[in-house]
Amino acid sequence: MKYDIKDITLAEEGKKSVVWANRSMPVLNNIKKRFEKEKPLKGVRLAACLHVTTETASLMETLKAGGAELSLCASNPLSTQDYVSAYLVKYHEIPVFAIKGEDRDTYYAHINAVLDMKPHLTMDDGADLVSTILGNRQDLASHIIGGTEETTTGVIRLRAMSEKGVLRFPLIAVNDAKTKHLFDNRYGTGQSTIDGIIRATNRLLAGSVFVVCGYGWCARGVAMRAHGMGAGVVITEIDPLRALEAVMDGFRVMPIAEAARVGDFFCTLTGDIHVIRKEHFLAMKDGAIVANSGHFNVELDLEGLLEIAKLKGRIRNDIDEYEFPGGRCIYVLGEGRLINLAAAEGHPSSVMDMSFANQALSAEYLVKHGKKLKKLVYGVPDDIDREIARLKLASMGIAIDTMTPEQEKYLTSWEMGT
Repeated sequence: MKYDIKDITLAEEGKKSVVWANRSMPVLNNIKKRFEKEKPLKGVRLAACLHVTTETASLMETLKAGGAELSLCASNPLSTQDYVSAYLVKYHEIPVFAIKGEDRDTYYAHINAVLDMKPHLTMDDGADLVSTILGNRQDLASHIIGGTEETTTGVIRLRAMSEKGVLRFPLIAVNDAKTKHLFDNRYGTGQSTIDGIIRATNRLLAGSVFVVCGYGWCARGVAMRAHGMGAGVVITEIDPLRALEAVMDGFRVMPIAEAARVGDFFCTLTGDIHVIRKEHFLAMKDGAIVANSGHFNVELDLEGLLEIAKLKGRIRNDIDEYEFPGGRCIYVLGEGRLINLAAAEGHPSSVMDMSFANQALSAEYLVKHGKKLKKLVYGVPDDIDREIARLKLASMGIAIDTMTPEQEKYLTSWEMGT
């Protein structure tokens, strides 16, 4: 078995961490038990490009229990937990190609190593597998039944592919499931991003001005948590509806050019390129802290920052100092990559429970129905979304009401009037 990881001797540490994560993932554990009996993925080769964390290990265990043959690489050079890679290789004999801190060449070599298995299914977090297949490995497309996508940025890329007519197989936008983005993106990103910023800096948020770029579900979560810790939150947006919502939620809204002058902390969560540019860095106050939690590091114009800074140096784990002529300094966290994974441990397992339940059930759905689907981007079927919500509530010991026959009739008819 081929693999490329940091250190196989870390496997025991990984085992303990995965067991701990599994305790908060009852929905996925429930699916795993069914998969062990039914083997819905038997004979299916599945290539996954995901953040290699303890929660991802739980997903890999579930997919393997379902009969899938797996290969896994990292979806971000700084998101890998090396002990998880070791655990999956040693205890589950899953080929893993992921090392925290890998360079760009190694990152793409790992993607191609995973694709060498000639997968029937792809599972992406950022659409790098699909992009690589459509760009350099088009010979693989004929083998593929379909794929899934975990994150907002990846779905944006897939929809662009669909609009241009270049997709070669159907994709399910797992990110768009209600049991994913309403919880993972909002509560998971909110908590883990603030966790990463605090772990990296050990700075106090209370009394500071915290600038959140964007107001999608991930940005909403970060804004909510920063406000809860006592920061004054400023939102920057390009969408008038989202900007209006941010105002109604009680936040200040202004262009990034204005926010750059007042912010103490900055965090981008847009999925777009160069949200914070040279002119914004130049306007920032001395000591401003800049982070990204929007998947790709392109949200920050780091090349432009290097052009205008006099010096750059690593002054603390996950903090690079950029000094300008005159002595003013800006601090960039986690090399501009996902700060919640670069400096912390990613989303809590209890919220990833629902996200990865969507992944597992969407993979099963594609095996059953993928050959009948068009080469488009689809949402997670509503019955899967609602079943995951039902299972999560049940695991929490929470019961809800059901409609009476009279109520059902009222909502499905027009004759009863007011």
